[in-house]
Amino acid sequence: MSPDASWTFEPGVIALVLIVGAAYVQRWRAVRAHDGPRGAGGWRLLSFLAGLLGILVALISPIDRLAEQILAMHMVQHVILLDFVPILLILGLTKAILRPITRRLQPIENAAGPLGHPVVAVLLYIGAMCVWHIPALYDAAAQHASIHVLEHVAFMSAGLLYWWHLVGPLRSRLRASGMQPVAYMLSTKFFVGLLGIVLTFAPEALYAFYKDQPDYWGLTPQADQAVAGLIMALEQSIIMGIALAWLFSRMLSESEREEQRAELYADRERELRVPAPALATATATAAEPEPSTPPARAAAAAAKPSRRKKNQPTRIRRV
Repeated sequence: MSPDASWTFEPGVIALVLIVGAAYVQRWRAVRAHDGPRGAGGWRLLSFLAGLLGILVALISPIDRLAEQILAMHMVQHVILLDFVPILLILGLTKAILRPITRRLQPIENAAGPLGHPVVAVLLYIGAMCVWHIPALYDAAAQHASIHVLEHVAFMSAGLLYWWHLVGPLRSRLRASGMQPVAYMLSTKFFVGLLGIVLTFAPEALYAFYKDQPDYWGLTPQADQAVAGLIMALEQSIIMGIALAWLFSRMLSESEREEQRAELYADRERELRVPAPALATATATAAEPEPSTPPARAAAAAAKPSRRKKNQPTRIRRV
C-alpha cells in the first residue's frame, strides 16, 4: 500500500523562510560590497540558503506528509531540523554579517550566566531527543498540530544552540576550546545514538499512533520503528565523524596561527630591542654639551679620561 506523498505547502513556513532569506541576502550583499569575500563569501550565502531549503524540505515537502503516516519519515524530518538545518544556517554567518547585533549578544550571554555554558547545550540537545521520544509525547505530537509545531521548535532551538557553540563565528568567553569540543561531540552523539539503538532493537512497537497506520511500503509497525531507530543512530554517527574531522582540522589551523603570531611577535621584539649599555652610552653622549670656544674645547679634552689601552707602555720623550 502506498502512502499519501503530497506537498503540504504550509503558508506560515513559506512566509518565514522568505522573510528570513530576504533579510539575509540584503545583509550579505551589503557586507560583500564593504568587506569583500572575506566578510561575506559566496559559500556562506549558499550554506545559509541551503539551510532555509532544508526547512522547506522538512516542513512542506512530501516528507512532512509522510511523517504523519510512517515513523521512519518522521525521524528523517527530525534529524533534518535538529542537525542539518542548524549547521547550514550557522555556517552561513560571519562576524561581519552579525555586526549589527554583536553588541546585544554580550549582555544576553552575561545575563544567561551558567545557562550559556556548552554543557547546558549538550543537556538540552540530549533532553529534547529523549523527552520528545517518550511514547505519550510522541503520539500527542503526531495527533495534534500545535504540539507538533512545538516539537519542531524545540528540536530546531536545541540544534541551533548546540551547534552554535561548535561552529558559531563569534568567540564566547564560555566557548569550548582545546579538546573540549571533541568531548562535547562524543558525549552528545553517544547518548542520542544509544536512543536510536534502543528504538531499533525494542521488542515491540512503542508508539500507538503508528500502530494504527497501515503497513505502508510493506513495513510493520515494529519494522518501521526499527528503521527509524537505525536512521537516528546512523545519522548521529555520520554527523559525528564529519564534525570530529572538521574540529581536528580547525584545531590544527588555530595552533599553526598561534605559532605564527608568536614568532612574528618575537621577531618584532628582537628588532625593537636595544642593548642597555649602548643605549646608556648614546644617552650620555647626547646629553653632554659640546664646548663652543677653543679654550673650552681644550679644557674638556684634558678632562676626558685617557683612552690608552691598559697594557700599552708609556712613551718617554727624549730631551
